[in-house]
Amino acid sequence: MINKPKVTPVFYVSLSIAFVFILWGAIFPANVETVLGYINDFISNKFGWVYMLAMTAFVIFAAFLVISPYGKIRLGKQNEKPQYNYFTWFSFLFTAGMGVGLVFYGVTEPLTHYYNPPVTEGGTAQASQEALQYTLFHWGFHPWAVYAVVGLALAYFNFRHKAPLLMSSALSPILGNKSSGWMGTGIDVLAVFGTIFGIATSLGLGATQITAGLSYSFDGIENNILTQTIIILIITVAFVVSATTGVNKGIRYLSMGNVVIAIALMVFVFIFGSSLQMIESFMTNTGNYIQNLASMTFNMNSFVGDRSFLNDWTLFYWAWWIGWAAFVGSFIARVSRGRTIREFILGVTGVPVLFSAIWFAIFGVAGIESDNLLGGGLYSLVESQGNEVALFAFLENYPAAALVMGIAVLLIASFFVTSADSGTFVLSMLTTGGALNPPLKVKLIWGGVLAGTAIVLLWSGGLSALEMAMLIAAFPFTFVVILLAISLFKALRSEHDILELERKQLVYEPDYREQTQKELEEKRVAFEETLPDETAPDTEEPEDGK
Repeated sequence: MINKPKVTPVFYVSLSIAFVFILWGAIFPANVETVLGYINDFISNKFGWVYMLAMTAFVIFAAFLVISPYGKIRLGKQNEKPQYNYFTWFSFLFTAGMGVGLVFYGVTEPLTHYYNPPVTEGGTAQASQEALQYTLFHWGFHPWAVYAVVGLALAYFNFRHKAPLLMSSALSPILGNKSSGWMGTGIDVLAVFGTIFGIATSLGLGATQITAGLSYSFDGIENNILTQTIIILIITVAFVVSATTGVNKGIRYLSMGNVVIAIALMVFVFIFGSSLQMIESFMTNTGNYIQNLASMTFNMNSFVGDRSFLNDWTLFYWAWWIGWAAFVGSFIARVSRGRTIREFILGVTGVPVLFSAIWFAIFGVAGIESDNLLGGGLYSLVESQGNEVALFAFLENYPAAALVMGIAVLLIASFFVTSADSGTFVLSMLTTGGALNPPLKVKLIWGGVLAGTAIVLLWSGGLSALEMAMLIAAFPFTFVVILLAISLFKALRSEHDILELERKQLVYEPDYREQTQKELEEKRVAFEETLPDETAPDTEEPEDGK
């Protein structure tokens, strides 16, 4: 008998708080920006070290799981095959993880670091190298490590032990029965809000860049909040329609299409840009990144008075990735059934990081080169009109500019729809007891909430208000991710001991099997007592994604 999904208290609590927040922003937009700014500055200045240490711990933990004996454990039955092929799986990872962000920051972040590097003098050859190095640092192993930790914890308990796909259920080895009580509800509500603000930020990024692209290409379209609001409403209709089709249709085909278009755009820039310099930059930048990973990871600028780069970029990104982890981790878990832990970690951290390194080597080099040819004109345009215009001002210098810019707008809109679609799906899972196929009406409700949150935050302070809201929600969730890592390690260690005893019983003589049977039963009982009592909704008949 299949346990059908149903709305949980997490849904009502989260929806009520979201409604109050939207109402607050609609009535007192200036007050929202002031309050969020104060809280955000306090967290960045007083607790930035928490983000730095936590992100470092996630990278180390992910690396440990790859080389540990736990890597052989499969997310599902030990002989189960993956639900999705590699290309589809990687498309899901790329689209849900940071597709919109790569397009938005592909040109503008390396260019900004080129003029304002953390250490060297801006506008120099050394600044170019440092700009690309720190850009890859922000988009490299650290974000994907935190996604991997959250996603693996959820996937392990769900597919291995049929627990609900919820943060609270994955914490049962630590919290015990409290994971299904008020404490578990609070943790799941926190995950919901991290997802709401993370997706709202994505909607804001997408809307501002689509509007900028249309305004840059067509004189009659103005780049203002009203236009951005209209774009959000149009895209909301698109992603809600897509969300009604489920993972295996709307999200799946959009994700695959996104990857194809993104690669095509990247190849286009590579062919018509300084191809040799891009190849050399990729190799140099990757080497510099690996060589300086430890120093960049722990650098808090404690002996330097100016912390602007640290606060504005590194700490912002670390909080952003943690804020996104509830959403991305949940979605990655949903599509990773049948992978081994080692395969999961290597896939989630290795392939996206390699793609990011190639992406920024191409767009970063091309962006800085275009700026130099224009005598600093590209950066001046970014400073005067905002980061969202950088990509289009950059593409304007390439052949068939109008067509390419149109394709870029299409790519952004597609990423926009897929991220919001995935977010709606995850919010519905989190508020229906971890259902892998949540009800349509719940998806529709969360689609409206996401659109409302994005619009309110844009009107109350533009993109900065969206970013601040997400950073604030990320801080308490940092400790939830730390507990998820501890809970996962505790469960893996116990199950590995049981699997080893079972393996030895198959190999050794009957006398040994009788001798260890009691120990094996005791370990099984102790381990099962740490697992969640609930059974996940609709996990007995997973959709066939092949």
